[in-house]
Amino acid sequence: MSAPGSAATVPAASGPAASGQGVSGPAASVQGVSAPAGPLGTTVLHTVEGGIATITLNRPEAANAIQPAMRDVIIDLLAQADADPEVRVVVLASNGRHFCSGADVTGIAASRAQGAEKRVTDAMRRIMTGAQRLVSSVLDCGKPVIAVVQGPAAGLGAHLAYASDLVVAAENAVFVESFVLRGLVVDAGGAYLLPRRIGMQKAKELAFFGEKLPASEALTLGLVNRVVPAEELAATAAGFAERLAGAATSAIALTKRLFNESPDVDRAAAFLAEGMAQELQSHAHDSTEGVTAFVQRRSPEYRGY
Repeated sequence: MSAPGSAATVPAASGPAASGQGVSGPAASVQGVSAPAGPLGTTVLHTVEGGIATITLNRPEAANAIQPAMRDVIIDLLAQADADPEVRVVVLASNGRHFCSGADVTGIAASRAQGAEKRVTDAMRRIMTGAQRLVSSVLDCGKPVIAVVQGPAAGLGAHLAYASDLVVAAENAVFVESFVLRGLVVDAGGAYLLPRRIGMQKAKELAFFGEKLPASEALTLGLVNRVVPAEELAATAAGFAERLAGAATSAIALTKRLFNESPDVDRAAAFLAEGMAQELQSHAHDSTEGVTAFVQRRSPEYRGY
């Protein structure tokens, strides 16, 4: 487990030192939205402060393209956040001009250039245990996840944002289904996420043409929650994170699961799950505290469980 304010252990990226600016503000000053600079070449940064776990992509020289080792570290950090009672919310951010340009495909390109033999199911297995597992780790995390998108988010990068529970984007941010532009089929959970988020016809339009979706249109479609000027991005994200860090975390976790599963179940199953979740939460400290605070006309003091 990475210690608060530490850099996760990831092989150093090739290229110049990471020096780009992501979410503005001093290191870890906006309740974890900014991460401190780690050792030269560190590609994933991690902080925990005030109940807020921040995972920051730090490979700006490669547009924050996610390497397999980076992917595995992010998955592990999300699992740690899920299990840690001191963590109440997770923030996904990045340094540099790009939020994330997707998966790093240089290894695949090199393998093809060398004429490596292709084996049936190899690619399928890589996708299912790689990009799909990463997106699932966001969807399945029991803590709310906020994506802070300061620039272009393409392919897997866009899907990381769509899988998050709340998305705050800068006005200059764009989202791109870049797969078709490279002759590839949509992956990283896109065929699952997009139709459920915005409907079948618009999802097909984005996937078939690979055109840039401006943040303002993403807001209209319901893919993001807030679009703000770049200089207001850190404060807006911090506001969301701070509110969630003081909220009834277990109630939010159960609500997140209900919402994420609702498109795939019928009414009877959805209603049953809702009733069971409410019964579970009724035994929580925060349930008693919330009702008591309401009766006493005071602000509740939630513990997260």
